[in-house]
Amino acid sequence: QVQFVESGGGSVQAGGSLSLSCVMLGDSLGSYVVSWFRQPPGKDREFVAGVNRDGSEISYANSVKGRFRISRDNAKNMVNLQLASLAFEDTGIYYCATTPQLQVLTSTWGYNYWGQGTQVTVSP
Repeated sequence: QVQFVESGGGSVQAGGSLSLSCVMLGDSLGSYVVSWFRQPPGKDREFVAGVNRDGSEISYANSVKGRFRISRDNAKNMVNLQLASLAFEDTGIYYCATTPQLQVLTSTWGYNYWGQGTQVTVSP
């Protein structure tokens, strides 16, 4: 049974930084493209960043480019998301997710496994 252990969420003031981690249990993360999504309060889940299986392809949502950084360590079955220059609009529940597709998908369609989510709250 595949599970994820997400950690690193919390509360921070605008301009601050956080680091999120997601560890996959029960399968090999290297077999999947992995992405981070977020769900702001009252809104739909949206793509944040994704990385392909070997780390050679990385995609970011325009809203986070230059501020967030995704990385993966297949040996540790782990994907990380570093968040910097945080703004109030970055508030939401952040989820890691995997897809067996070969490219990063920017919609939720096609992702087969999801983490439980970790809350990020940015105060103005």
